[in-house]
Amino acid sequence: MQILFVHPNFPAQFGPLLSRLARRDDLDCVFLSRTGRGSLPGVRRLTYTARGGATRSTHYCSRTFENAVWSAHGVWEACKAVPELRPDLIVGHSGFGTTLFLRELYACPIVNHFEYFYRPHGTDMDFRPEFPPEEIDYLRAHARNAMILLDLEACAAGYTPTRWQWGLLPAQFQPKVDVIHDGVDTGFWRRRAGPRRLGDETISPETRVVTYVARGLEAMRGFDIFVRVANRIAAVMPDVLFVVVGSERSAYGNDRRHISAPSFKAHVLATESPDLARFRFLGTVSPDRLVDVLSLADLHVYLTVPFVLSWSLLNAMACECVILASDVPPVREVVEDDRTGLLAGFFDADALAVRALEVLRDPAGHRPLGAAARALVEERYSVDRTAPLLWELFQRVAR
Repeated sequence: MQILFVHPNFPAQFGPLLSRLARRDDLDCVFLSRTGRGSLPGVRRLTYTARGGATRSTHYCSRTFENAVWSAHGVWEACKAVPELRPDLIVGHSGFGTTLFLRELYACPIVNHFEYFYRPHGTDMDFRPEFPPEEIDYLRAHARNAMILLDLEACAAGYTPTRWQWGLLPAQFQPKVDVIHDGVDTGFWRRRAGPRRLGDETISPETRVVTYVARGLEAMRGFDIFVRVANRIAAVMPDVLFVVVGSERSAYGNDRRHISAPSFKAHVLATESPDLARFRFLGTVSPDRLVDVLSLADLHVYLTVPFVLSWSLLNAMACECVILASDVPPVREVVEDDRTGLLAGFFDADALAVRALEVLRDPAGHRPLGAAARALVEERYSVDRTAPLLWELFQRVAR
């Protein structure tokens, strides 16, 4: 059986699953991507090119769809140029234009991964009143779903990582979509014993370590709230080190429109004036180094508006971190207050700081929360649990 995976990046969400499926002698796994370095044993790599895209003259609301159509055409051209490619099943990430035109080449069924269906109200867009969208952004939210809606109609089946993300999909399409997470490699993401070191720096046993991880240091992931909480902690505890992982950019949202600084990180550091001697900004790090960082944590802070649940949260839970997170619907699906972590209101820096100080004053007493967090990930989100569910879905669709 030949399975064609399609995603702009390699291996993206499909990495943990592919590492399992590629070991099977009865499967031929092919991955078509636009970018991405590296390889996986047993996976054949192909690339595609988008020969055009949206420009300034393209209507703001249709730029996402324009880019997706060009990608879909590039995928179609790349597959057509490889006549020996005859998939029995196609698996793609919806919204990028990865699979739509392939039904004109192949008679096989298509399974799509549905990550996020945009809603103009009640989710990420209007959650932070201090960074309001413009009117055109609300209109664009509807149009951004165009390719996703086409994929929902065209696919034989789909899957989405969490129940909350599934609930954002239009009701008429929900029966086509299963709730199955991409999977966490709990063999890799696990707490490591070792010296308390951060690069060349030795961390004393008396120093408490608070970690924060995000793709970008931005408002959507509450970087400003984190710094406010850190300031409150630092004011009453002298031996706390705040370790921040993430690039100096805004990957999501519109916070850059509301500031004059060159980045949201720069804006927050200027307005909140933290003691930078207490911080370590590591930028983007490799997964291997991130495991080492998370293994140092006495407390891991995860803040987000109602949006796609970050892989970093589940990775931190798998590393037995004691989690302090924002009390929003997607987080509540995995963090149960006082059982698998601690919750407080996203905007309530005082309450977040109080809960953080409880942990930092008694790390040993809160370690059971970290153990329970890992147990939950192993039970629900480990790739050893999710890969068989996805394989069962693929087999059902292929039959």
